[in-house]
Amino acid sequence: MDLIDEALEIVNKEGAYGDIRIVERQRENIEIKNDKIERLENIFDKGFGIRVLLNGAWGFASSSRMEKDEVRKKARLAIKIAKASSKLKKKDIKLSETKVYRNTYKTKIKKDPFKVPTEEKIDVLMECVNRMNKEKIALRMGDMQILRERKTFASTENAFIDQEITEVGGSITAMAAKPGDIQRRCYPTSFGGDYHTEGYEFIEAMDLVGNSEKIADEAVLLLDAKQCPSKNTDLVIDTSQMVLQIHESCGHPTELDRVFGTEANYAGTSFLTLEKLNNFRYGSDLVNITADATLPGGLGTFGYDDEGVKAQKTYLVKEGIFSGYLTSRETAYEINQESNGTMRADGWSKFPIIRMTNINLMPGDYSKEELIEETKEGLYVETNKSWSIDDKRLNFQFGTEIGYTIENGELKDLVKNPTYTGITYEFWRNLVAAGNDWHIWGVPNCGKGQPSQSAHVGHGVPTAKFENITVGVGKW
Repeated sequence: MDLIDEALEIVNKEGAYGDIRIVERQRENIEIKNDKIERLENIFDKGFGIRVLLNGAWGFASSSRMEKDEVRKKARLAIKIAKASSKLKKKDIKLSETKVYRNTYKTKIKKDPFKVPTEEKIDVLMECVNRMNKEKIALRMGDMQILRERKTFASTENAFIDQEITEVGGSITAMAAKPGDIQRRCYPTSFGGDYHTEGYEFIEAMDLVGNSEKIADEAVLLLDAKQCPSKNTDLVIDTSQMVLQIHESCGHPTELDRVFGTEANYAGTSFLTLEKLNNFRYGSDLVNITADATLPGGLGTFGYDDEGVKAQKTYLVKEGIFSGYLTSRETAYEINQESNGTMRADGWSKFPIIRMTNINLMPGDYSKEELIEETKEGLYVETNKSWSIDDKRLNFQFGTEIGYTIENGELKDLVKNPTYTGITYEFWRNLVAAGNDWHIWGVPNCGKGQPSQSAHVGHGVPTAKFENITVGVGKW
């Protein structure tokens, strides 16, 4: 409290708005490659960041020195930066009104991951790589990551919020090789695996060991599989790929700072410009997409964002019509709304920016098996392998690790290197059915901002079926 009072007193004397975040992070990272420990880290860091809004401009300063003199110094520096920035502003920055909270929030866990012996976690990953040790498997990997973040937020508006968030996750990977070809299979998904705000019980429920042999066998089979056909066809996309589909083609373009051009240099802007709000058909009537930071277990779940705004649920697309943005207090003011609580920073040393929370496609009534059974001809795909999307989030191409042709309602030929392409709104307008196998996935490495920040976000998605989609490459 003393450090917080020191900072806010200095800001108050300037007649400015200000807030301070004190953030403490503990991380454990374990990575096994083949039969060796590749990475074993236990990292702790703590620091504070101070924002000041003065003369219509922002100032920010941070430090890891948790001392009164340092807090005073950084508060004055943030004020100085705000004053300097105001001389170059095009217009005054203003903040939307928000309810002021004095509260606490803590992730609900059953089994504290930091109390599970590191040796036990290593043993699990070693068993995974041992079970993947098969002919033609060139690389076997397993990893776990655990994070606990304790964060205190206070502002000159009298907000005071304590939060403790625990995250766990991991993955396994098998890479098969033969002359001229390499194929990869990951579980439960690629690029870091799956993550939740839960305890070690989530790691246990993933059953990494029980799925090790299966993904190794699939990687080997892919070496001799047929190439993905090139044509326009129906496409059934498993949840493990839908997670990236919604991330790239809905989550990012609904970030309002992109619409205003703040992100143009690093990550691009957005095709969802202001005149489209409540007027643009983003998808078919079946497309209902929400941003929901209140979902139990979601990696984008928290109590309050880094402006002290309470976590909430917002529709981004409702019955196919684009209906909402991800906003901050600053950007919400520009469209005469209140912030829906999406401002988050990557630790104490970064300025908060608009980030996805849990971006979700609402489920339908079909089982995955029924989606396939009702497809006369098509392609079924799982697990992202590659992606490319333009800086307005319009034109995209995705590659997946594995696919199967569909003939008369049955999975037929295994195919490797499946790809599909589209234009975002045309693609979503072709959604014809959604499954009931809704799963919330955690993405621990969403990049945005300058300097770059990595956010932890979630996506709840079902298996989904789209019609008349271009798959493969070449002419058809």
